[in-house]
Amino acid sequence: MIVVNLGLPKSGTTTLGVALQRAGLRVADYRLRRGKCPDPSIAGSFVARQLYDGYFGSGDPLQRLGGLDALTEISVLNTRLCLWPQTDFGLIEALRSRHPELKFLASTRDPQAMAHSMLRWSDLGSNRLPRGAVPGLPAGYGETRLERAQWIAAHHAFLARIFADDPRFLAYDIEDPEAPARISAHLGVDLPWWGKANENLSGRRGAAAETP
Repeated sequence: MIVVNLGLPKSGTTTLGVALQRAGLRVADYRLRRGKCPDPSIAGSFVARQLYDGYFGSGDPLQRLGGLDALTEISVLNTRLCLWPQTDFGLIEALRSRHPELKFLASTRDPQAMAHSMLRWSDLGSNRLPRGAVPGLPAGYGETRLERAQWIAAHHAFLARIFADDPRFLAYDIEDPEAPARISAHLGVDLPWWGKANENLSGRRGAAAETP
């Protein structure tokens, strides 16, 4: 494993995944895709599930993910699962201590813009987050843009605090034109592509009005 991204959904995680995949890395983004997962026995499962199974099983979150090079979207939130490894101090510390060579990224965006993007992405902002009991965003919160933005900003601050000056960690803004060069230098990997993947489209279902 080369790198784990600790960014939240709608921070450009899919763009990062596509960029790293086109650079030749074996990438898992959100789910371990059938036909691309090195271990067929866990193909189809969620990245978050495997991280927690490893963490609570052996203490090593990467126990069954060793055949991959990069994890770019590691949370899952649906009607059955609410798992957010990127917010979990214990799991992150296990990654750092057990894999001293591992690099970390944090894909970020302006919290207000990111909060708005979450509303527009299916029912993420309007339903799943407010009902999800997400770490830092208890059930009943997250329906407004201000609440989501506060949660997002707090996550960015959390990562900045726990990593401090750790050279293995790089936070970048997806809107920064220097982002691909910074990521490339951090990982020692040339990125032949950088763009926008999984982009919100205006008029998408779920793009309802909200109270700021």
